Amino acid sequence: MSISTHTPADAHSPALSRKSLLPAIGKDQWVLGLVIAAVVLYLIITLLLPLLSMLARSVQDSDGAFIGLNYFAEYLGNPALSQSIGNTLKAGAIVTTIVVSLSFLFAYGLTRTQMPLKPLFKVLGMLPILAPSLLPAISMIYLFGNQGVAVDLLFGHSIYGLPGIVMGLAFWTFPHALLILTTALSTSDARLYEAARSMGTSPFRTFTTITLPAAKFGLISTVTVVFTLVVTDFGVPKVIGGQYNVLATDIYKQVAGQQNFAMGAVISVLLLIPALLAFVIDHRVQKKQKELFGARSVNFEPERNPVKDGLFFLLCSLISLAILAVVGMAIYGSLVTFWPWNMALSWNNYHFEKFSANGWEPYLNSLEMAFYTAIAGTLIIFITAYNVEKSKLPPILKHFIHIMAMLPMAVPGMVLGLGYIFFFNQAGNPLGILYGTMAILVINTTAHYFTVGHLTALTALKKLPAEIEQVAASLKIPQYKAFLKVSLPVCTPALLDIAIYLFVNALTTTSAVVFLYSTDTMLASVSVMNMEDAGQTGPAAAMAVLILATAACVKIGHMTLGKLLLNRTQKWKRS
Repeated sequence: MSISTHTPADAHSPALSRKSLLPAIGKDQWVLGLVIAAVVLYLIITLLLPLLSMLARSVQDSDGAFIGLNYFAEYLGNPALSQSIGNTLKAGAIVTTIVVSLSFLFAYGLTRTQMPLKPLFKVLGMLPILAPSLLPAISMIYLFGNQGVAVDLLFGHSIYGLPGIVMGLAFWTFPHALLILTTALSTSDARLYEAARSMGTSPFRTFTTITLPAAKFGLISTVTVVFTLVVTDFGVPKVIGGQYNVLATDIYKQVAGQQNFAMGAVISVLLLIPALLAFVIDHRVQKKQKELFGARSVNFEPERNPVKDGLFFLLCSLISLAILAVVGMAIYGSLVTFWPWNMALSWNNYHFEKFSANGWEPYLNSLEMAFYTAIAGTLIIFITAYNVEKSKLPPILKHFIHIMAMLPMAVPGMVLGLGYIFFFNQAGNPLGILYGTMAILVINTTAHYFTVGHLTALTALKKLPAEIEQVAASLKIPQYKAFLKVSLPVCTPALLDIAIYLFVNALTTTSAVVFLYSTDTMLASVSVMNMEDAGQTGPAAAMAVLILATAACVKIGHMTLGKLLLNRTQKWKRS
């Protein structure tokens, strides 16, 4: 009788081991495939299809028939309408010149001098980023409007129009420029300055041959970012633009005022062109940028210079005072009982139920929308970035996901919002049930601010050792488990940064959601615009100040929690 050699001990044979591993490997690939498919589908639905719908609508008549560029010819042939293009570019050029110049000097004072109170100046310089763009416009009315406290400083000129747009947008875009330029000027090789000093090079020549070239790419990025923010902003021109029409307000007038959606799509395409050009220029510049601070570099520490320190202290003080004046005027105006007839201070303007049927509901809606955006948006953004950076996807698919994630940076919020109208309101679209709900506001806001969060997540993931995935694979640990147990916890500080960024921007955004809310989902920023439209400037200022105060409190909490998480999750770097 023959004895079988297939004993239970052979359960450890290579063939059987491979067989036992198949379910785990299959499950891993199945989960990853499902996640990747969900990411691609999400990007297509929330970004690509709305934009394609908007582009298609610009070449169709009201019945959906193709009419080519007829609407474009009609718009460009109307001097009153086409003048908005020149107005938009003019405002963009003026504000960009002013803001880039002032923010460069401010950033230089923070990074290249020994002036006192630098931490305070940095906080004050970043303060406007927490405010909706409507707040500086309202402050300008209180300061320089027909009944403004400083109207005489305009010497008979009106704040309504280009002057108001320039001042309001200069305030609102300043921190965006300061953030980029502070980073560009903060890392310099001290050896270059020592060599220049030993050769007897004058301070001015050192500045033009070392400092400026090192900050060149940061300056170009600042120019493109500020210009894009100015030409695409809707809030400031809407409140204080007067008869000075720009492309963003033209879109609103055509869609909300005249229900002319086709013409709104045409203007959106025209607004998209300068934004896309600025994005392409910035992208090409970033690709050419080289590392200027290597392992052997010595960090530059500015020397004390009483004259230079004093001059920059004076300059930064004046800019900070201007920022405080704008914020302070909004706060003061919100507390005045009835400007300018009853200047007694009270909380009257904060009783929103007296001025709007919605009462406090828009503020609560904004908190709800910001919370959902921060949670859902952070998760979606991080998973997308993980698939680009860590997964073993085909390069063409990775490239597609990355391009789609970068696209929102070049798309104005109002253009994206109009695209959502065309796409989600299409007949037969099952997703149409989302229109007018809180869900579509969360989806739209996440898509609008997707790029910055995506870049933040990529930066965090690039810092993780590549060995993590290799060790997980060698131990037969599914990749999704490595993601949940290692990558996600280690990147917690970056996740918090993304969540706070989304939360604050969801609180302050106007242009992206102005076409998408319903009576039940009106947001605080939209309520500010509506109340100001109705002549209720005091309550509008109160709501804007409330948004600013909420964003500031959240940011303070973020800084406190961020330090705690940094100490708990980043010990591996120090070891």
